[in-house]
Amino acid sequence: MAVDMKTIEHLCGLSKLSYDEKGMEKVMGEMSDIIDLMDEIKGFDLTYDDTKDNNEIRFCDTREDIPEKSFDTQKLLQNAENTDNCYVVPKVVE
Repeated sequence: MAVDMKTIEHLCGLSKLSYDEKGMEKVMGEMSDIIDLMDEIKGFDLTYDDTKDNNEIRFCDTREDIPEKSFDTQKLLQNAENTDNCYVVPKVVE
């Protein structure tokens, strides 16, 4: 899509940019390239298909879920500071 000089002048005015005649022609070419690229991108199908990314895991390949005993809460929180009902472990400065 070609962008006309009037549109470029309007965009430069909005952007507070000023160019000489040669600069305006360069900007006009660059803007046309950008618009052409955006038009091309609009044509791509961006629907995600998880079967095409080679990332599938079959259910039979997953591990067995084995429950384990949880850690003791008091032991986990022994070095944490309670700040506004949020437990934070202080950073160790070496």
